[in-house]
Amino acid sequence: MVNKELVEHSALRILENSIQGGATEGKIGVIAARKGTGKTASLVHIATDQLLQGKHVIHVSFSGRTDHIISWYEDIFNEITKKQSIDKPLEVHDELIKRRVILNFNQHGVTREQLLRSISALVDDGQFHADVIVVDGYDFRTGEPETLRVLRDFASERGITVWISASTRREDPEPDQNGVPALLKPFIDSIAIVITLAPEQGHSTLWLIKDHETYRRENLHLELDSRTLLIRKV
Repeated sequence: MVNKELVEHSALRILENSIQGGATEGKIGVIAARKGTGKTASLVHIATDQLLQGKHVIHVSFSGRTDHIISWYEDIFNEITKKQSIDKPLEVHDELIKRRVILNFNQHGVTREQLLRSISALVDDGQFHADVIVVDGYDFRTGEPETLRVLRDFASERGITVWISASTRREDPEPDQNGVPALLKPFIDSIAIVITLAPEQGHSTLWLIKDHETYRRENLHLELDSRTLLIRKV
């Protein structure tokens, strides 16, 4: 039901082509930026793009609420339908919801074992064959590197791609010589891809910092539109 051109012409194909092999199964990608820059919108756009390709997504939120996450998905789907025609959009919308699960946790009230057990119950016991896990609101400041290692291994064993948001702060130490935010340094061995968002007037520019084993600060010529919440090519 989804127009093939909708997927093929998405700006996210540029993102995939700019990364060596794309964000592949068993790998973790991180989108890092200050609060309010568009990390959640970027994650939801990536997740929606995967859903439109027929894939299954688990959205893990540590924000304390799920209603606003659902609103992000609704808004971004509506914006996509404005940009491209979709046959029977209501049917497509319902199909996307069937392939998406949203889990909500309090990071300070759940152990990594409990977190992985909940996801595993869906993937292994619940027969929800997830292709992508997006993690929004995870606090890298209080989190432990072992948590990301365990999540990476879990994803690798099951062929799942993981995208996580990371909130930097203006007062953080400067990024290292490779451009990696100081916040991510303790976790970097478990992260395959690092993308940062640089806020500008009306949009945020996407920069590729880490591409698997290669470090390079490269303008992806993509930006997140602050109005539509969609990633677009420049």
